[in-house]
Amino acid sequence: MRRVDEVLREVVSESVGSLKDPRVGFVTVTAVRTSPDLRLATVFISVLGSEDERADTLQALEWARISIQDRVNRELRLKRTPVLTFEYDQMMESSARLEKLLDELDQESSDEPSS
Repeated sequence: MRRVDEVLREVVSESVGSLKDPRVGFVTVTAVRTSPDLRLATVFISVLGSEDERADTLQALEWARISIQDRVNRELRLKRTPVLTFEYDQMMESSARLEKLLDELDQESSDEPSS
């Protein structure tokens, strides 16, 4: 399944990159999770921009879902083409927040006088 997920991620990423919709911002496909029966695939994306830009991008990807699925079908020729759903990947945001907290802790510890 990991190989299927990775190949799907590559094809979906290429498809998203070729979309002409102006609502699609700077998108990175971070991961794909496919159900064992290949009926469903959740595509996790990261979008650079504001909350509104993320919402616009998710809406545009939902509109383009059928064409992206068609490309997946043409390029991969799986037993069945999974129905794609798109979700914002919170992991990038969480990682940035954690890194900021660690930097603040590091800064605080370096500001304290040593005994």
